[in-house]
Amino acid sequence: MHADMDAFYAAVEQLDHPELRGKPVLIGPNSHRGVVLAASYEARPYGVGSAMPMGEARRRCPQAICVPPNLERYQEVSSKVMDVFADFSPYVEAISLDEAFLDMSGAEHIFGPPDEMAKKLKAAVYDATQLDISVGVSATKYVAKVASAHDKPNGLTIVPHEDAVAWLAPLPINRLWGVGKKNTPKLEQYGYRFIADIQNAELPVIERQLGWLGRHVYSLANAEDPRRVTRGRAAKSIGSDRTLSQDVSKTEDILIHLRRSSERIARRIRAKQYSARGVRIRLKTSCFQLLTRQRMFSKPVDTADALFGVARQLVNELNHAGPFRLVGMAAFDLSWRSDPLQLDIFEDASSRELEITIDELIERFGSDVIMRGQDLQNHGEVSRKGVNLDFLDQRDGERLSYPR
Repeated sequence: MHADMDAFYAAVEQLDHPELRGKPVLIGPNSHRGVVLAASYEARPYGVGSAMPMGEARRRCPQAICVPPNLERYQEVSSKVMDVFADFSPYVEAISLDEAFLDMSGAEHIFGPPDEMAKKLKAAVYDATQLDISVGVSATKYVAKVASAHDKPNGLTIVPHEDAVAWLAPLPINRLWGVGKKNTPKLEQYGYRFIADIQNAELPVIERQLGWLGRHVYSLANAEDPRRVTRGRAAKSIGSDRTLSQDVSKTEDILIHLRRSSERIARRIRAKQYSARGVRIRLKTSCFQLLTRQRMFSKPVDTADALFGVARQLVNELNHAGPFRLVGMAAFDLSWRSDPLQLDIFEDASSRELEITIDELIERFGSDVIMRGQDLQNHGEVSRKGVNLDFLDQRDGERLSYPR
């Protein structure tokens, strides 16, 4: 099963604020520079959707109500939804706060046939949250995901494996994983407009035309997807990006935002008992040019001081005057902190001990309990984690996530 909450952020706001029900709602910063995080179904007939620039969304739907995101509330509701999923299957692969795959193999004797499974899951989620969810059921992850979006909102679509190829055939090619705005014109120039066109093509021909993408879309079009539902998530990196309300150019202004990112990232790394061997910075210019620099550490790290120390050096290597509209950082090449490691007998542990103490203060008193002095005049908090799936890493005392 693929289960996907309907307009999740907007639905939570409409649940919590009855005056928003039945009205077009946009979740995101009330700024033309920001992007829409979610749009209620009342706003979607105007061509508004997630990831759209807020300025464009407001032009298309001027009567929309813009609501700033309450990420802690969304994460609270998400936790309830994921607990319901865990009651149905021990194999739950969370994709985001509001959607997941569930492997229901062998569960017929508990929940009944597929349609009954899906109905019971939908009812359980509603009982726990008073929110609707759409569910798709099939034999593969890909078809189940397409099915869950087929009859939104509050949909339930079941596609038996023997019917999957025929069911996919009339759908447009952009319903294939990996075929987005960039690849759709590429496929269309070869005459592939519907999934049926891919199904009827010869594999050697489509491979010659599209390379690795050809084999990928050919397999999906024919309902072939060997990927299994994986319990736990492989964290490739942990990052923190921010689109700024005002462009920055000065190095000291860029470093303020990188310091905040390093605080957020290091706190998450320590909470997950990870360490990182590399750090990467990302800056996006006002012309949307993306600049990146990265560097490896001589040994794994998990402190903001270590991440920020290298990030400061990387900024000087960019050699670009800006201005920049986005500043971000990511720690990568993750491993368990408990992995065997040659220790440094000259290591000063005081910095890490200080950061752990700050972690404990925030855990006990909340994210606003402490901030750096420089942020008092820059109106920014360094401790907010933002939205993530870290709360899924532990369940019933068992560690489910793992680094890669």
